[in-house]
Amino acid sequence: MSHYVVGDIHGCLDELLEMIDLISLESSDRLIMVGDYIDRGDQSVEMMKWLEDHPDNVICVRGNHDENFAYYVDLMKQVDHARGLNTDADSNAETYKLYLATVSMLFDTDPLASKYFDMYGTIHKILENEGVTLTDLEIWADMFRSFPLFYRIEKGKLKGRNSKRECVIVHAGYKDDIEDGDERTRFFLEARRPAYIEGGLIGGMVIAGHTPTIIQGEFTYNAGKVFKYVDRSKNCIFYDIDCGCVFRTTYPEARLACIRLEDERVFYV
Repeated sequence: MSHYVVGDIHGCLDELLEMIDLISLESSDRLIMVGDYIDRGDQSVEMMKWLEDHPDNVICVRGNHDENFAYYVDLMKQVDHARGLNTDADSNAETYKLYLATVSMLFDTDPLASKYFDMYGTIHKILENEGVTLTDLEIWADMFRSFPLFYRIEKGKLKGRNSKRECVIVHAGYKDDIEDGDERTRFFLEARRPAYIEGGLIGGMVIAGHTPTIIQGEFTYNAGKVFKYVDRSKNCIFYDIDCGCVFRTTYPEARLACIRLEDERVFYV
């Protein structure tokens, strides 16, 4: 049995399926995904449908884009209630009208905030091109909310060199000494440099994504390869495995990355 962790997908389902073939994932293995399944790429709907019925040995961690999607759907439902629209949740046309009403209401109340609603245009695109409904959006929002903020592998569960390490897979950053609440959620979903400077797990290993390793100036920049950092004061190994797959048309070095935890072997698509 092996444990694999794959980086941010962002609507690149074809590359994910290619990766699953590349690593020859078996039913006894575990594939943990670090979140951000949608936005930017062309296959957000296909990705969400795949997640609805994903294999039993695939474990999904929540990303900030997934969290935001659920929040956008909540806003649409609030507007539906506030304006008494009584939207037919199974109608694509009425859901699209509700979407436009939400944009209009946000713009009227806070023009700046309206720019952050559906920031990547994913909901707008799938309403226009895929015929989805409010029912579909609610199903996917609930699905994303069901994904945990992190996944923990206890000491002794991994074989090989890391058998004595506890391992945490999280979207952005992890640290133990942070109380439940908004600050904790933001750190787990959105931390960048602080994830490596302030976060960590004493004697453990943290695998994350969120910050593409193609971006010069970022702490985890590594020209599109997996980034590894060791905090010797904590004896903690960090990995950033978001290698920017969805940006490959702009960054030739971008790719989808996956790491096998037992021996830290890295795979690229």
